[in-house]
Amino acid sequence: MKYVKWIVGIPLVLVVLLFAQYTLPGRDVVRIVGTDVKRMDIGSSSLFWAAPDAGTNPNWTRDVRFINAVWPNGEPRVYRNEDTEWSWPPYFKFNSSNVTAQAQDLAKKQGEVWVAITHYGWRIQLFTIFPNIISIQEVAGPNAILIPWFNITFFTILALIAYLIFRAVQAFKRRRIDPVVENIDEFIDDVGDNAEQARARAEKHATAATSGFRRWFKRWFG
Repeated sequence: MKYVKWIVGIPLVLVVLLFAQYTLPGRDVVRIVGTDVKRMDIGSSSLFWAAPDAGTNPNWTRDVRFINAVWPNGEPRVYRNEDTEWSWPPYFKFNSSNVTAQAQDLAKKQGEVWVAITHYGWRIQLFTIFPNIISIQEVAGPNAILIPWFNITFFTILALIAYLIFRAVQAFKRRRIDPVVENIDEFIDDVGDNAEQARARAEKHATAATSGFRRWFKRWFG
């Protein structure tokens, strides 16, 4: 049973962690270098794409806004810029046009302008998957320290809920299940004791009968 718990528990924990890692907001300190609009055929990776702009037709082939950026080390970083509307994840984003305008303004500024981009999702080049940008905030420089307060609060609340559920399950088990298990154990022990006593009596009767037969046989044939 212990191995079954591990076999079931480890994949379940991995699924939960991956789901949280994809859905929860992340923040990158990057420099925006431009924006782009591409005609995309959304195919097998449609699960990792959001919705078209609010009020437009939801077609599989559509124009998608992108925001191009670079990391402090010069590596490229590309984000898609789509509305999430009322769907999952619940960021309720309806302002992808405004985000594009903000990004274009930042890209035209003189000097190196560093921003913190809040996003969700992954960048997987093999499957043409991009993280979806949520908001842009200008920061002092590439070494700006970003504390994920939302994620810290989320996991703290989640841990508290898990702890309360665990305590409730333990209390239910102690009050409802354990007494039933103890009664079953006592019943099994009683049945075992009765069976042992019955076997002992049967052996006693069999021994007595065998002894009587031997005495009778010896009396008549001995």
